[in-house]
Amino acid sequence: MKILVVLAHPRTDSLTSNITERFTAGLSEAGHEYEIADLYAEGFNPLLFPQDEPDWDNPNKVYSNEVLREMNRIRASDALVFIFPVWWYSMPAILKGYFDRVWNNGFAYGTAKLPVQKIRWIALVGVTQAQFEKRSYHLMMQHHLNVGLAEYCGVQDSKVHFIYNTLAEFDDSLQDKNKNHFAALLNEAHKMGHTF
Repeated sequence: MKILVVLAHPRTDSLTSNITERFTAGLSEAGHEYEIADLYAEGFNPLLFPQDEPDWDNPNKVYSNEVLREMNRIRASDALVFIFPVWWYSMPAILKGYFDRVWNNGFAYGTAKLPVQKIRWIALVGVTQAQFEKRSYHLMMQHHLNVGLAEYCGVQDSKVHFIYNTLAEFDDSLQDKNKNHFAALLNEAHKMGHTF
């Protein structure tokens, strides 16, 4: 399977980037091909200008070169994976802009649907699972990503995987616990790639 992995984090030394590295290592070991679309590193512009606005009367509208390039990357893939930190109980603005511009009328909805079989969302949550679920943020995000985005664009096989407690801080006396905690998160990502 060919997988497009879309990464949304401004730092290459972030846990999000390390999770992406471990996830894609798992994909490779399982025999999958992948391409990484690192939105920040590639300078993707999330701002929607008139050239990329949907034209409801013209599903064959020709979008900007940047958007057409991203559409072609998706067409060349069987599945999509989005890896991003949860900011304000949502995705980073650059990723929202990616959907605004690339998942456009005539390509992802309207006369056509997204040309992929499945989508996985790997969302890094700073707090614990109990803290996140206390106000049902997990249900809100799952509904938005699986139904509002994936299902609306014709992809039924969509699942959100939350990686919790990514901002865990332990005092110096618990250095081993700290190391083990983050090693477990990376192993979780590797396993997800390996069983994709």
